[in-house]
Amino acid sequence: MTATAELWPAVRTTFRWVHQAAHLLGQVGASGVTVRRRLSGLLGAMTRHRQLAGDLAPAVDHFVKVSRSYWPGLFGCYDHPQLPRTNNDLEQAFGSHRYHERRASGRKGASPSLVLRGPAKLMAGLMTRTREVTADELAGADRTRWRQLRAQLDERRQRRTDRRRFRRDPESYLKGLERKLHQSGLPS
Repeated sequence: MTATAELWPAVRTTFRWVHQAAHLLGQVGASGVTVRRRLSGLLGAMTRHRQLAGDLAPAVDHFVKVSRSYWPGLFGCYDHPQLPRTNNDLEQAFGSHRYHERRASGRKGASPSLVLRGPAKLMAGLMTRTREVTADELAGADRTRWRQLRAQLDERRQRRTDRRRFRRDPESYLKGLERKLHQSGLPS
């Protein structure tokens, strides 16, 4: 203990900062603006007083840099309580979806439809696990956005179909494209 005694003040200081950051990010019921302001103040104090960290100053710099890199997406869960707060919560949500999909389909891996229709299928699956969706809510959907999503999903499906046709018989696929090209020629 006596050999490392001079290191302990820096360890205590940096531990206090990290513990305070965890406490700020763990607050329940605080708004995103409040948490952002408090964490920004803490990171500023850490930067100003980094010399108190001694040999751990590079670790403090790294902590501040990484915190700033996550800044744009760090506070959404405070303003939208339905968003998962941590990566573990996100992984649990996706894992739950994967489990139910495997159970329903009998497949060991992800179903091709999840890859093809992922944005719609995943959101619908996650939403129905959090609460019951009523027919009135479904009837009140924005039809323009629904049509845009359907068009994107159909375009994805068509590209996937084209890739499969090309892999099965590249020569006839290319001949078909060539035929379409000649048919769409400009009138003379």
